[in-house]
Amino acid sequence: MDFQPDAGLDVFREEVRAFLRENLPADLTGKPVGSVRSMRPDLMRWQKILNRKGWSAPYWAKQDGGTGWTVLQRLVFDEECVAAGAPTQDGFAHKLLGPVLNAFASDEQKAAHVPAILNGDRLWCQGFSEPGSGSDLASLRTRAERDGDFYVVNGQKIWTSYAHESDWIFLLVRTNTEVKKQAGISFLLVDMKTPGITVRPIRSIDDCHHLNETFFDNVRVPAANRVGAEGDGWAITKFLLNNEHASAADLPILRRYLIQLRKLATTQRMGRDPLIAQPGFAQRLARLEAEVSAVTMLVHRVAALEQDHSHAAHAMGSILKVRGTELQQRISEFLVEALGDYGAVAYPEPHDPCDGEPLPLQGVGRGIANEMFFRRASTIYGGTSEVQRGIIAKMLFQL
Repeated sequence: MDFQPDAGLDVFREEVRAFLRENLPADLTGKPVGSVRSMRPDLMRWQKILNRKGWSAPYWAKQDGGTGWTVLQRLVFDEECVAAGAPTQDGFAHKLLGPVLNAFASDEQKAAHVPAILNGDRLWCQGFSEPGSGSDLASLRTRAERDGDFYVVNGQKIWTSYAHESDWIFLLVRTNTEVKKQAGISFLLVDMKTPGITVRPIRSIDDCHHLNETFFDNVRVPAANRVGAEGDGWAITKFLLNNEHASAADLPILRRYLIQLRKLATTQRMGRDPLIAQPGFAQRLARLEAEVSAVTMLVHRVAALEQDHSHAAHAMGSILKVRGTELQQRISEFLVEALGDYGAVAYPEPHDPCDGEPLPLQGVGRGIANEMFFRRASTIYGGTSEVQRGIIAKMLFQL
């Protein structure tokens, strides 16, 4: 890793700030973000603005239609978008599915899906977890049986984030039961409007609707929608999950939390003094800021290892997943504490309209408790911390 300052990074930061000042509509800024991504209309509108600039895929290589930015440039872009209050992008499409399409999809599949992702015309969800098949993903039971030019899919997925708002789903299915369980899995792209798909909401502890259970009843999927060969699903999944682990720390979210904490530190008071004047509060805030900086450095390290095709990249991605998600939990809990008694107020959920007289501190407190409750799951989704520690031990210490 090269820790020398990048002379061009300040110039790039100013370019991003200028773009945001000139192109980010005022009515899209500062809206509460519902746990994973912004509301569908805001996200799609913002994606089209980014696409006109050529910045619609910050995490992709230039030859794949992306910006080709360095890791540091991507971090600057994320940081400035968070500071400006911009909507999120569709992380499922850009950080998870996109790299899979670029690495494994046919030219026909890329032509069918990549332009729609870049322009925000098609939102995606992820169909991996099942009842009884979460961290042990290879035990999944959703079947896809070949029938001519189609697969007939039957089964159930659960915790399908934003399935109710998504146009397509990338789906893991079992296409062979006679081989080792990892070898019998395939990767399908499925239109959510296909007959036989039922989506039922799961209202989570944060009082928001972003999770769902999704049922497949004789769903006919063209065989042309299979990515890679039949049985390649597990290899593709390992590629995708390493991207998920590396992005699960979610630096933009951590940075947004710190912005909120700094605001509360100066606007909330204990007696006559602001919170930041309390030595205990100031010390905790400084420590959390240092830990976010440490996670930022780890993101750089994982990216450098991936660039060098190091075998340690997957293990380092798991380390990042553990440290980043634990930090999400601790900072979101501290945010609720910083609100004092107002941390217990049931504000309207982030995506609901605010009708009537606003509650006290609604402008700063809305969505904070929701985030804290949602982040209880951070150390579970994408592979539990226990599973990640097992990966780390196996790959780095040969245990």
